[in-house]
Amino acid sequence: MTLTRTQIRLLVALAVLVAAAALVGVCIGPVGVPMTQALRALGHLATTNIGAGAQDALITQIRLPRILISILVGGGLSVAGAAMQAVFGNPLAEPGITGVSAGAAVVAAALIVTGAVSATSWALPVGAFAGALAASAIVQIIGFGRRGASTASLLLVGIALNSFLGALTAALIANAVNSEDARSAMFWLNGDLTGGTMADVTMVAPPLMVGVAGTLFFARELNMLALGPTTAQSSGVHVRLVSNLVLAFAALATASGVAATGIISFVGLVVPHLVRLLFGSDHTFLLPASFMLGAIFLTAADTAARMIFTPVVLQTGTLTALIGAPFLLFLVLRRQAAR
Repeated sequence: MTLTRTQIRLLVALAVLVAAAALVGVCIGPVGVPMTQALRALGHLATTNIGAGAQDALITQIRLPRILISILVGGGLSVAGAAMQAVFGNPLAEPGITGVSAGAAVVAAALIVTGAVSATSWALPVGAFAGALAASAIVQIIGFGRRGASTASLLLVGIALNSFLGALTAALIANAVNSEDARSAMFWLNGDLTGGTMADVTMVAPPLMVGVAGTLFFARELNMLALGPTTAQSSGVHVRLVSNLVLAFAALATASGVAATGIISFVGLVVPHLVRLLFGSDHTFLLPASFMLGAIFLTAADTAARMIFTPVVLQTGTLTALIGAPFLLFLVLRRQAAR
């Protein structure tokens, strides 16, 4: 199944909106920057690879890395959510519910409250990354480890692991010796893009894009899986193998993002549903459109979190949760009304 001309035009339009959201994001802040000056600073960075002057530094060293991280993480979480919903056959599946984010959280909390995070600047992102991948592996090993296991049992394993790891994280924070460490762990768990650097962008981009590209490769199979495992099997899809590979790629994209920003909830739930409502559920279009709409969503949420209650600054993860929780309630009520 290939993209239609209309779908290609829509993807181009979404790409333009991503660029527009990024440009607005670098201009807006406690210190406003005219758009012409922001474009000049970005052009100077592109041609010389360095910023010039204090306001150029504000654009190129502070706001641009934050915007790039929001684009990558928002897009990656959205693609992961769309893929998980197809594999699990459940519209409520997303990285925050299936244990992947909780795996990152428990390792990050352990590193912070024990002080191990101060050993190296890579300790926290690498530890969170390893925790997320380990949780995903556990879910797949247990969920698919017995004959006759289904995607429903896989989701139940993810939910159970999510609760277990959540309890471990809470226990680690509650027993932190240093109250400042406990506060730092809570701040990380709420998800935030403050302090993102180009080094973080470099760390996040390669594994996240591998995860996204791997998921896109299975778009046709996800269309079959969305119709149910029996239909997919009869269409020649190796359900277990494809499910494992897609979940592995989705976990890689999620882990890469969570390692840099902490837990950003509900992006993987809200965005794929918006794309389905607006454009339909063909995964060859749904996945790339989810990446772009997720990038726009998180960039807008991060900008709003910085500015909406100035001088009070909300964490980005707090704002996405404030949007996502009512949306989840809407989905539940909508499903009940449809029965």
